[in-house]
Amino acid sequence: MQHVTNEALEESRARLGKSEAEVTETTHRIGKLGTMLERKASELGFQLKKVIDLGTKLGKATGALGRAGSRITELEAEVAQLKALGIRHTFLTNNSSKSAKDYLAHLKKFGINATAEDLYTSTQATIEHLKTNFPRVKKLFVLGTKSLRKEFAAAGFALTKDSASDKPDAVVAGFDTELIFSRLCRAAYWIKQGKPFIATHPDRVCPTDEPTVLVDCGSICAALEKATGRAPDVVLGKPDPCMIRGILHRHALAPGNLAMVGDRLYTDMAMARRAGALGVLVLTGETTEAEAKKHSPRPDLTVSNLKEFGALLREAGTKKL
Repeated sequence: MQHVTNEALEESRARLGKSEAEVTETTHRIGKLGTMLERKASELGFQLKKVIDLGTKLGKATGALGRAGSRITELEAEVAQLKALGIRHTFLTNNSSKSAKDYLAHLKKFGINATAEDLYTSTQATIEHLKTNFPRVKKLFVLGTKSLRKEFAAAGFALTKDSASDKPDAVVAGFDTELIFSRLCRAAYWIKQGKPFIATHPDRVCPTDEPTVLVDCGSICAALEKATGRAPDVVLGKPDPCMIRGILHRHALAPGNLAMVGDRLYTDMAMARRAGALGVLVLTGETTEAEAKKHSPRPDLTVSNLKEFGALLREAGTKKL
């Protein structure tokens, strides 16, 4: 790996607004990414056992991949580049309004042929958590979309009706874009009765380019907390490291072998930090450059878009020890 010059270090420090020690540490971590890429490419003929998690804004209720044609093109190019470099990738989303099957179909509409192995959702993390930590929970009252409820049913859970006589073992709240007031009240009733209260993810709002505010799972849970006096017992999804653990287990990876790429400081970057992965903030979502500079701790790397990150990966892949 080529050594970083003093001029490059000064340029990086000026650009990111970081101290010399912070820039040096970040440069070292990026260098490790390139070193691992090069080593694995040599050993396995570009079949890297490494995951790059692309924070692709799958979190819009109608599908954020449809938000802008340029972003779709950028994502397609990045996926193609990862494949060319032999780097595996996983689409990671907190949005629990759609099932994994729905997301894969949505990706296909935009020319991205992903498989179940390429996707990990907060719903899948919640199901794994329930089966591991609440093995006696068999019946659920799920405050969520029909798609979400079907996914829990497919995982083997019995779903209770909106009735005081149909008692659940636990309550799961998700991003309910089909929210019905009576079901919100029923969830509050069971929470008030002391049933375990699980949230699929903490997002307060879901990003959208439409002239509205999409009230997400975190805000729905805040309403339930105000009504019952109880916050969720467990909140899955980003930034909980369980989202990364599922991917690490799936691909037999160590945390240091994964880069978390996303656009949110309080979910994507927080999870990367907690899990020990490289945090790459992309400024194409809700976070501004000014917010990124003020945030503590700062992301390991901040880029304007996926194209810029792709250029860094190409550079890392072409350098030699």
